[in-house]
This record gives sequence, C-alpha cells and structure tokens, in this order.
Amino acid sequence: MYPELVEESLEKKYGFLLDQVSVLRERPILRELSGGLTNRNLLIENSTGKYVARISSNSSSLLSIDRESEFQNSKLAATTGIAAQVVDYLPGQGLLVIGFLEGRTFSALDVESNLSRVAESCRQLHHGPRFVRDFNMFEIQKSYLDIVHERGFRLPANYHDFSDALIEVKKALAILDDGTVPCNNDLLPGNFIDSGSTIFIIDYEYSGNNDPCFELGNIWAESFLKLDCLEELVTAYYGTYRPEKIARAWLLALVGKYGWTLWASIQDSVSQLDFDFWSWGMAKYDLAQSEFTSDYFKNAIKAVAEK
Repeated sequence: MYPELVEESLEKKYGFLLDQVSVLRERPILRELSGGLTNRNLLIENSTGKYVARISSNSSSLLSIDRESEFQNSKLAATTGIAAQVVDYLPGQGLLVIGFLEGRTFSALDVESNLSRVAESCRQLHHGPRFVRDFNMFEIQKSYLDIVHERGFRLPANYHDFSDALIEVKKALAILDDGTVPCNNDLLPGNFIDSGSTIFIIDYEYSGNNDPCFELGNIWAESFLKLDCLEELVTAYYGTYRPEKIARAWLLALVGKYGWTLWASIQDSVSQLDFDFWSWGMAKYDLAQSEFTSDYFKNAIKAVAEK
C-alpha cells in the first residue's frame, strides 16, 4: 500500500528500530521531516494515526541533552495542552515517539506577527507541572567550554574576552531573581506549530526549569527580531510594561547566544548531519560580541536591577 510514500533508505536504516514500537510496525507512509539539528524526525502514518519518531544522535550527552529528561518533560508538557502526546520511548536506543500535530510550522515572520499568541502558549507551558531537571545557561556554557578545551575543538577568536561581562550579567540578574518555571529553552521558529486555534510548542530536548525571561529572550533572538518585538513579547507575557523584565530577557538572550556558540563548535566537530554548524554558531557569536560592547548592554545591566 502506497509504496511510493516509503523512503527506502529510511526503512533500511531504521526499520528494525521502528519495529520495536507496536503502533509503528505498519508504516505505508514513512518519510523524513525537515528540521532537527541533533536528531532525525520521521513521519509515520498508518491505519492507527500519524506519528513522529525522533531518533537522536550519539553526541547528545556532549550537548547537555538528557534523553530520559526529554521523555519525562515531554509527557509533562503534554498535560498543558500545547505539546504533542508521547506514544512510546525506547531508553538507550535514542527513539522517542510522539503524536503528529496538524498545523503550520512557523517561520520568523510568523513569530513576529503572532507575539501575543506565542506569549500565551509560553504562559500555558510555564504554568504547567515543573520539569524533572533544571536548565541554567551559565552552567551549560561552562560545561561546553570545558568540552571544547578538553577535546581541542575550535574556539572563536577572542571568546574569553567576554568572561568578565558574563560574570557581570550573572550578578545583575541575581538582584531581582523571581525563580524558575518549566521552559522549553530552545524555541526556534520551527518549534512552533499553529493549528489555527492553538500554537503548539514542540521539541523538549533542552527543556528544564528556567527563568521565564530566558524563554522570551531566546524566542526573540532565534527569530532575529527587532528590539521592539522583544518589548511587545515581554509585555504580552506579563500583561503590562515591565522594563526590568525586558532588560532581563535581552541579557539572557545574550547569554544564550554566547553559550550556543560553543554548542555549534561541538556540533561542528562531532555531528554527522549535513549542516554548517560553524557558520550558524559564528552568526550568534558576532551578535554576542557587538551586544556585549554596546551601550544597550550598560543600560540593561542597570535596568535589570531596578523594579
């Protein structure tokens, strides 16, 4: 049935793995979905429904990804109504199976034109049950840096020049720290699916309890939006204009860019995916360098501590 809809290379490579999940043994439709920089996403459609099989790479542990936490957090996120249902999980084999969400995958322009709806989905996730682990980009950046040094991976020029600025950001953020909530922490535009009535949030690889302003700043940064879009997003999330939260989201977005730069360095060295991770990371690093040395940085350091 529908043999033309089965990608034979995928069947040959992953058929044995997929056969271990009962609802996937029948797969007249099997094809790869676009996106995914740390895994491959396969669409399977059969008489019981439509599913996505997320198959992770062996480099996950180097990237601070805990697949057991991803599984548990994906189940918790599903209870909020804005994430896919978890169907099955094969521990140690890198396979997570979730339900397929019907809808349109966002682009950066879609994020920009739906900021209030994006904020609402974030609130829904953030008000859900706490996740099984925490996510702290300051700690992750340090872990990435240790891996880059220990393994001799490429380090961007002058990367250490901003170490003192990073410490300054951490101290400033501690003054008005309101705690953490369950966050996705990796909201590229492609991780939003719009059904028309709901904007779903997918992909919980980096999920963990975190400052909600990291989530908001990361959304803004990953879509490369203008500053007024960050102000609109943060205002929509909190329901009122909060300059200290806008500054907080901006600073945490900067910390993210600085940290994800090293993620790209690691991926550039170990990933088997056909993707230019180094250029991707350097685009973030170039932005981080300019922002660390900007007047806005000085103003944000001050604003984030004034309620």
